[in-house]
Amino acid sequence: MIAATDLRPGTKVKMDGGLWECISYQHQKIGRGGAKVVAKFKNLETGATVERTFNSGERLEDIYVETKEVQYLYPEGDAYVFMDLETYDQYSVPAATVGEAAKYLKEGMTVFADVYEGRIIKITPPTVVELEVVETPPGVKGDTVSGGSKPATLETGAVVQVPLFVNVGDVIKVDTRTGEYVGRG
Repeated sequence: MIAATDLRPGTKVKMDGGLWECISYQHQKIGRGGAKVVAKFKNLETGATVERTFNSGERLEDIYVETKEVQYLYPEGDAYVFMDLETYDQYSVPAATVGEAAKYLKEGMTVFADVYEGRIIKITPPTVVELEVVETPPGVKGDTVSGGSKPATLETGAVVQVPLFVNVGDVIKVDTRTGEYVGRG
């Protein structure tokens, strides 16, 4: 059990019959009354978010989650198949669990998986990935005064804003946390 005051972003708990990850929290001390903790949670199975208020003395059931390195193998219907790099076990992970990470997955890529009771509950891609640009309009010199950007579709289907000098076939680096162009590969 974990006290509500010990919640931090990334803390994983079991509540309301589901597995939840704390996204943000705020400790509120109100005059003469007791302290309260307002926390925002994301359901690790459905992706739904909810905000909850707890008294400072309330306790939550924390869960032990193991982080493993797994390799993305291939998509399979409405799921993605990953392989544990130590045991070579294969996991079929629903698209809802993979979530936004799916936009950056390339076959053969090594990612981190949070495993709870033998099943993957969250996929975390590397912070920066290198992907090839497969479609982007040509950048015309003189279109803007300074900088400027255009949309580019990457080999995984993700669309990011890139500088005007990026062309089809270029390999670029993308920050998977924000979805922003970082540089050339």
